[in-house]
Order: sequence, then structure tokens, then C-alpha cells
Amino acid sequence: MSATQDKLVKLGRIAGVHGINGWVKVHSYTEPRDNVIRFERWVLARDGEHREVNVEGGDGRGGKVLAKLSGIEDRDAALALVGADIAVARAELPPCGPGEYYWTDLEGLAVRDSDGKLLGIVDHLLASGVQDVLVLEGGEQRLIPFVADEIVREVDLERGVIVVDWDASYWEK
Repeated sequence: MSATQDKLVKLGRIAGVHGINGWVKVHSYTEPRDNVIRFERWVLARDGEHREVNVEGGDGRGGKVLAKLSGIEDRDAALALVGADIAVARAELPPCGPGEYYWTDLEGLAVRDSDGKLLGIVDHLLASGVQDVLVLEGGEQRLIPFVADEIVREVDLERGVIVVDWDASYWEK
């Protein structure tokens, strides 16, 4: 199965070029930032087009993340990739530890309060610095802090639900 047939997880984007030998600068969404160059194969996506590339080498020192991709041998070829999103197949991500989740696995889950009332569907998550925040769709956009045990009581990936201890009246105006 090719990576494009599996769910793709965005890990960064090509932000620029480095030197004349085809190296690219990477804006990484991974933590730590240089984790993105540890994957052997990327799917580059731009304007609805997908292209699989192999990562030949990388460097994450000095606050920059650089990558050398197979078949990209000069500055012009690297320039043609600037702006492309970097993704990998979800199946290539390492397993999470207990109580840990990839954001991509939480997106699309139903969020219910402890009484079973549907509060919304997870559209995406935000990193606020203090804790991550669930952004719910379903009418007006709503935010719920992702604080395990205090607010987020249960995450059941198999059932597709997150149970929260949250009073929906917080959102009333």
C-alpha cells in the first residue's frame, strides 16, 4: 500500500532552500523539531498533487531543520518544492504511550459531557502553551482545554468519543 492510500499526517512544510546541492529548509511541526527528518519517506503535497520522496539525509542542529531528498540535486529542483506540505502515513508514526494521543487521532471524535450530551466534534487542536485545546465544530466554534483527568475524563478511540467534565453554560453569552 502506498503512503497516499493511508491517512496522511502533516508533519511540516518545505520552507526554503539551503545551498546549491538540493537541500531544503523544513518548518517542522514535530516535537522535537528534527523528528521530521527521521522518517525515510515523505509525501509532499501542494495544490492537490502528491509526490512521494525518500529522505536521504537531514540535519537538525543549530535551530534549523534541513533535509536532502532523493532526486533533488540542485537549487532549482529544491526551489520547486518550497511551500509543499510534508506528510507521512499514519501507520508510520510510532505507537503512543498510555494516555498519549496524536492530535490526528482525536480529530473527528465526538465530545460528550458526563451526561452523554453531545457538545461537538473535534475539528482540530491548538497548542496554547499551558495545555492543548480541543476546538469543536458544530455551530459556533467552541474550545475545551485538554486537561487529562480534570476535564478530559475518557478518550475512547474505538468508540470515537471523548468524555469531558465540562459545563456547556460556559459558552452561553
